[in-house]
Amino acid sequence: MRLRKIQHTPVAVTALGFGASVIGNLYRVTPDADAGAAIEAAWDAGIRYFDTAPHYGLGLSERRLGAALRQRPREEYVLSSKVGRLLVPNEQPRGTDTDGFAVPDDLRRQWDFSRDGVLRSIEQTLERTGLDRLDVVYLHDPDDHWQQAAEEAMPALADLRDQGVIGAIGAGMNQSAMLARFLRETAADVVMLAGRYTLLDQSALDDVLPAAAELGKSVVAVGVFNSGLLSRDRPAAGMKYDYQDASPDLVDRARAIAELCEQHGTTLPAAAIAFPFTHPAVVNVTLGMRTAEQVARNAELAGRPVPAALWEHLRSAGLIRSDVPSPDAAVS
Repeated sequence: MRLRKIQHTPVAVTALGFGASVIGNLYRVTPDADAGAAIEAAWDAGIRYFDTAPHYGLGLSERRLGAALRQRPREEYVLSSKVGRLLVPNEQPRGTDTDGFAVPDDLRRQWDFSRDGVLRSIEQTLERTGLDRLDVVYLHDPDDHWQQAAEEAMPALADLRDQGVIGAIGAGMNQSAMLARFLRETAADVVMLAGRYTLLDQSALDDVLPAAAELGKSVVAVGVFNSGLLSRDRPAAGMKYDYQDASPDLVDRARAIAELCEQHGTTLPAAAIAFPFTHPAVVNVTLGMRTAEQVARNAELAGRPVPAALWEHLRSAGLIRSDVPSPDAAVS
């Protein structure tokens, strides 16, 4: 699996990344054996970029990922985690986490984008993973914390990067406008863009993608299935879009895109994975993967050639924006 450089940094990532939120027991319990098998399958498929966060399962994702990666040569993979949510003791546990993860709530999340919070968070992540360093660190969902994130957290990360402790720094969010600000107004090298440059939502063309292209910075795309609506060959009513039930209009649009995919010899999920690479600033697509079977499916989908003529057909049909760039090559 080919490598793509995060521009102006020493970090290079595989085109496909392993998103470890689901092995933090997102929505339901994932047995240790399944999580370990998923990571092993990702390695066997050639994936060498792994992304996690303290938020994912109150540290469970980081512990599981670290346990698997400690057995691998450290120079052969890239690991990213996030700061902004410190894990602190929960003085009033109720038994189970209430933030979407099926884990005990003996810890709780505490927003903290201060310099001290950043350093403490990284130290705790290294303790949980048992690894010696992080290659990429993102500010995690700083939507309501711009000032502290931009004025305290990002300079703290920049100091660590400049010392060679971290390879690249950035921010990850579900919105694109503030990510553009991070690229333009801070020392960020890369942003993790969730759901805003997909077959159903190209709003990132209005802000963060032009900023990245202009400044020579990079974008990691996540949420490319928009919570599931683009994950099947044939979208159906009741599927999710951005964590909610998809509207009938969105389901119809996804079906229309799927039909054009079939006409071009590919499938909707394969096109959904390939689509972000139509923009030259995108260096990676990271997918959440819970089992070895999901890894195998996603790796196979990512390896399928998607003809450039599909994007032109979708543009002419009004199913994607007319300003979506034409890619130089299919993802591989």
